[in-house]
Amino acid sequence: MRIVFLGPPGAGKGTQAETISKKINVPHISSGNLLRDAVESGAETGIRAQYFIEKGMLVPDQIVVDIIKERILKDDCKRGFILDGFPRTFSQAIVLDEMLKNLGNKLDIVLCFAVSKESVVLRLSGRRICSVCSANYHVKFVPSSKEGVCDKCGGKLYQRADDKIDTVLERIRVYNEQTEDLVEYYKKSGILKEIVSDTKIETVTENIFDAIRCDSQKKSLINLGVV
Repeated sequence: MRIVFLGPPGAGKGTQAETISKKINVPHISSGNLLRDAVESGAETGIRAQYFIEKGMLVPDQIVVDIIKERILKDDCKRGFILDGFPRTFSQAIVLDEMLKNLGNKLDIVLCFAVSKESVVLRLSGRRICSVCSANYHVKFVPSSKEGVCDKCGGKLYQRADDKIDTVLERIRVYNEQTEDLVEYYKKSGILKEIVSDTKIETVTENIFDAIRCDSQKKSLINLGVV
């Protein structure tokens, strides 16, 4: 099954994608993680992307598309995948559709995460990462036992540049501006379903499974000529 998780930063897409990918046995592909890995490795695409990431701006389409395409072509994506954070623009959606068409595939469903700006700011600005083992914490929801110190390895916790409040607000503004046409495109395609993500994690997970099951059942009926 080929799924896109669409929503603003901090909507919970990554958390849910990790859970769902394990349940349906397809890889979780995070464009943000792929880009950060490229930056940390010093790869050419990473160097090009770093400026935009730190400013909370969208990384140019071509950089993201090149990285995503390389990942989708790996063997573990033959059964499907969950794309988290890509596409982010209408132009990226067109490129993705064409890429999948050339591979004889297409997207099955796009899940659009709805969340308030207040929730996004709280979730992202409070996030902290271990500089040694990359463990995730949150100053309010999942604090470390000792402030600024990782419980797992004792490493120093830090706040990512793109999680600072001013940058978070800019990321939200850019997201809303850039994805309006994208949301409309998937609505017209008939594959968009909204997931309210201001609720409990477990509730959001169950709503996602309901949407996926409903979509799978509908496709089975179509294949049988029932609808």
